[in-house]
Amino acid sequence: MVDYPKDRDDGRIHLAFDRDFLTIPVAAIVPLKTLPAGAKESRSYSQVLSSIEAIGLIEALVVMADAKNAGTWFLLDGHLRLEALKELGIAEVECLLAADDDTYTYNKRVNRIPPIQEHRMIVRAMDRGVPSVDIAAALGLQVESVLRRFRLLDGISPEAAEMLKDTPCSMKVFDILRQMSPMRQIEAADLMIGQNNFTVMFARALRAATPENQLAIAKKGKGGGKPTPSGQQIARMERELAALQTQVKSVEETYGIDNLHLTVARGYIAKLLANNRVVRWLALHQQDYLAELQKIAEIDTLGPAA
Repeated sequence: MVDYPKDRDDGRIHLAFDRDFLTIPVAAIVPLKTLPAGAKESRSYSQVLSSIEAIGLIEALVVMADAKNAGTWFLLDGHLRLEALKELGIAEVECLLAADDDTYTYNKRVNRIPPIQEHRMIVRAMDRGVPSVDIAAALGLQVESVLRRFRLLDGISPEAAEMLKDTPCSMKVFDILRQMSPMRQIEAADLMIGQNNFTVMFARALRAATPENQLAIAKKGKGGGKPTPSGQQIARMERELAALQTQVKSVEETYGIDNLHLTVARGYIAKLLANNRVVRWLALHQQDYLAELQKIAEIDTLGPAA
């Protein structure tokens, strides 16, 4: 764990933690917040629990001493880990002793591991002889899921993988990129980064817009990819989209005027219906018209003007 310096009023740099770990009884640690409902049923908790059970605690708890009660420690970071330790019956744990009561840094400044970095960690562990079963147990995953993460970059251009190494692309996005040629993978990665959009839907849209000559050769049989829209289908969709945009633009140009006219007409009808003689005549001779005019007069608003 790195000691992060902090500025104090005296102008000197002070460490945020003590340099040495402190072994504390788990029972003496007091959480500063309660876990939300269903936290113990979440995937995160199951992964923390299986990781501690398989290889022990990796990231130490961060605590601060209670100035009023000696031997009591407030937990600043690691509430899921503390619950897992209690469930596993572990009596003592090594902790980092914080100098300040700072929970914002731990709760708000967390960097989630990207899928490519997770892939590289699994590859390194398996290269060093760690069985996939042990990795699955430590991460709380199925063995098939670990092997899929191990093969995450199979068929992916090294340039595209380097571009996406720090992005939250899911494994399904890489499955879609794998259906494109290496050059098209790089273009798609650049577009996703430029739009800051790493969703599966956006990746599918990029694949649909990919020409046939930039797609990877589809595998025959069950593993083959889904058919890509032809050039004629894409051209037809573009024409339909252009026509729809033209219609929307036409409505936008006249919406304000139409709304004004309808508002004036509604006000005029409401004024007519305020005349008892007009209402009596309509009730005797045009009852259907009267009912419809009353519905129009009761409209509160026609919508905001463009």
